[in-house]
Amino acid sequence: MKKLISFTAVASMAIALFTARADEAKDGWISLFNGKDLSGWKANEENPGVFTVQDGALRIKGGRAHIFYAGDVHGAKFRNFEFKAKVMTKKNANSGIYFATAYQKNGWPAKGYECQVNNSFDADPRRTGSLYAIKDVKEKLVPDDQWFDYYIKVVGDNVTIAINGKTVTEYTEKSTEQRDADKQERWIKDGGTFAFQAHDPGCEVLYKDIQVKPLP
Repeated sequence: MKKLISFTAVASMAIALFTARADEAKDGWISLFNGKDLSGWKANEENPGVFTVQDGALRIKGGRAHIFYAGDVHGAKFRNFEFKAKVMTKKNANSGIYFATAYQKNGWPAKGYECQVNNSFDADPRRTGSLYAIKDVKEKLVPDDQWFDYYIKVVGDNVTIAINGKTVTEYTEKSTEQRDADKQERWIKDGGTFAFQAHDPGCEVLYKDIQVKPLP
């Protein structure tokens, strides 16, 4: 009986895995976060404990820290892609979604672009939907304490950011363009991984349904 139960359980898991992979193959979207733990993600060393899992979501709360995707999907390096996640901010949350970045153990990421997440942190006027310090959104698009859809698309040198299905930022990188004073290495052509930011001790934000669709 024990062997039969074990075989049945294994078979069920195999079917579920096959079905999930078939669904992914059908629409191209691949999950980067399992909603159970931080498998596939690597937090830096600045403030341990900032990143936890709560009710199926990645919860970010605490001092400055960043967590980078380091899993198996696409070798954790993305050049052309669509990215989407559901986001909920708490009051005074200041966070961000990085792309074309790379792991580093402390400090602000030196590589990549940040897509801003900020609905009520008034000390920074750059709001949700901004391509931080490149093309900034000043309007508050969504309230705190509600889930909203964050979408990023990168094809060639073009970046598109949409909030709840509405395009709010479009940008084309110029190969000879001088970057801003912080001298970040912001080159889309190099590709890279994704990261989430905890900006300061007052930051609390939740991310779930984190998915990517690699593009040719």
